[in-house]
Amino acid sequence: MPDILPRRRLLLASATTLPLLLAAAGCRSSDVFTGPDPLAGKPQPAPDVVTLQTVIAAEENMVKLYRAAISGDSGTARARQLAPLLAQHQQHLTRLRARLVVPAGTASASPAPSASAASKAPAKVSTAQLRTAERASATNLVKQLAAVEPALAQLFASIAACDATHVIALGG
Repeated sequence: MPDILPRRRLLLASATTLPLLLAAAGCRSSDVFTGPDPLAGKPQPAPDVVTLQTVIAAEENMVKLYRAAISGDSGTARARQLAPLLAQHQQHLTRLRARLVVPAGTASASPAPSASAASKAPAKVSTAQLRTAERASATNLVKQLAAVEPALAQLFASIAACDATHVIALGG
């Protein structure tokens, strides 16, 4: 029993002094561990995810605009001209959604508040409105190129180029 006693004292002394030393040194547990804090709740989405959600919402709005324009003029030459452009926007939307990875246990991707406010398409959409929307879409995508990862920037640039050709196809 006498040889166990010094070990217990040493263990107790080290167990009580270690937290005091860490506190005096200003160390926190978050300094020791890297990564998200599991007790802090759900982490904020990465900036690329937020940007991608915004672009998806804008592309959904573009699809709604084209559908509204076509439904108002079904069977006309204008509707036949707009149908391939709508199909291309639907392809853009498919590609963008494929890039968005939503972790298990989270809600589905929600669009940015500013994009969802503009998501209601007017009953009658003119060619000039489509041209303006296409021009704005191309401009917004180009502005975001420097802020996203290269693969996403490449997709945005491709969609922006397509939107720019749509402006020309729509008479602009």
